[in-house]
Amino acid sequence: MALLHRAELRPTKLALLTAWLPGRPWYTGPETADIERVASYRFDDPAGAVGIETMLVRAGDGPVHQVPLTYRGAPLDGADDWLVGTTEHSVLGRRWVYDACADPVYAAALAAAVLADAGQAEEFFEVDGRRELREPSMTITGTGTGGGDVPALGAVRRVVWGDPTLIVTDTVELAVVRRLDGGHQPAGAMLTGTWDGQLAPLPLAYARPR
Repeated sequence: MALLHRAELRPTKLALLTAWLPGRPWYTGPETADIERVASYRFDDPAGAVGIETMLVRAGDGPVHQVPLTYRGAPLDGADDWLVGTTEHSVLGRRWVYDACADPVYAAALAAAVLADAGQAEEFFEVDGRRELREPSMTITGTGTGGGDVPALGAVRRVVWGDPTLIVTDTVELAVVRRLDGGHQPAGAMLTGTWDGQLAPLPLAYARPR
């Protein structure tokens, strides 16, 4: 479950991405257009410390890009190269926003979604002491066995930029598709998604044992 706050962020997540995304080697699209949100989904951090959100965004008439993000209350050691930026959250204070592909908390959650169909986190707003469900903007499905065992990943050993972006752990290699243009047809266990305007499932990520 993801408990969301009706809060103000300065700068906003989209403002951070507008400045950061054009510099990525896997980005295709105009360099000066504002980034627009298409859809998103979240994973749970079992420890409740790290926010995990994957945003689908588009710049102008460019393709839809997938950008996994993690939100932390302190810097992630050794991850300076993957820092998207910092933002001031009106409830939680300063948040460090990372490209989640370098975050071990995201890697574990993604592996569970791909290999065990763990699904996305339900999102709630707390309003006047009660919780209101936020309807999901997309649907994700893992092709692995629902409720199956997921191997302990160990450390994130290497992240290889590109489309897909590869996350190499001790036991599993994960691949995150960046441009959701239907050009990827991976074999094996994968995570697929649909959203408004995209009714046929497209690959979002896949995994293979090392």
